[in-house]
Amino acid sequence: MKNSIHQEKAQKWFKQLRDDIVFTMESIEKDYASKMGGTAGQYDITPWSRMDISGQPGGGETAIMRDGLVFEKAGVNISTVWGEFSEEFRDKIPGASDNDGGFWASGISLVMHPRNPFVPPVHMNTRHIITSKSWFGGGADLNPIYKNDDDTKTFHDALKTCCDQHDPEYYTQYSKWADEYFWNAHRNEPRGVGGVFYDYLNNNDDAEWDKNFSFTKDVGKTFNEIYPQIVRVHMFDTYDKEHEDFMLFRRGRYAEFNLIHDRGTVFGLKTGGNVDAILMSLPPRVTW
Repeated sequence: MKNSIHQEKAQKWFKQLRDDIVFTMESIEKDYASKMGGTAGQYDITPWSRMDISGQPGGGETAIMRDGLVFEKAGVNISTVWGEFSEEFRDKIPGASDNDGGFWASGISLVMHPRNPFVPPVHMNTRHIITSKSWFGGGADLNPIYKNDDDTKTFHDALKTCCDQHDPEYYTQYSKWADEYFWNAHRNEPRGVGGVFYDYLNNNDDAEWDKNFSFTKDVGKTFNEIYPQIVRVHMFDTYDKEHEDFMLFRRGRYAEFNLIHDRGTVFGLKTGGNVDAILMSLPPRVTW
């Protein structure tokens, strides 16, 4: 498949952001090891490829850290896939039915499951999708085991600053959307303390594409600036078995959302994605 300049720029950015985040998280591991001892965690980067239902190729890379000193499991995946949606799925994606199910999609998705219950888990993803339409989507949300008002404010303030630089209405709109989207409806409770969630930032011309791409890049950059600050505040906090047991319980609620409600999980599975990469978000240990 021959990519447009826009597609090449987006795909290149997602890979660059992945590399930047991997460097940041490995630096946190090294700093922890230098003070506390032990072997700093590192990411294993593994390429994967797939053929979709129409025989079109595509693939990506999983980057997963397991058994780190700070991060018990931390995945940062990128992918670029294209081909045709199945008949049953194309009606659910804007513009796909008008394009005989044809699509192209590229993006980055990450989830961090820290070892310390006082370091909050986090999720972030950004993506560019093309059918007969073209749009960007994504967001970031914080999912603390123990809620901390200072952390919540720090996280939201950074995202608001990012949004305000692009449109004064973005933060109000996208933080509300995050609260609505990251909601465990079967439990009638939020998944975490929110953040921002946006989708269908339509690209009707080059100017809109540039504007939406700039915002999408800044969401990724903001995440890589603010989340490490929160990690460093708490990564040396002491905890006991009671704290850890509660963490495993809260991880169960996180897993429930991703398996029952998350649209990205459904999208990946319906487009022939790498199952291990799609389920990367699941925690390494969990209780119900």
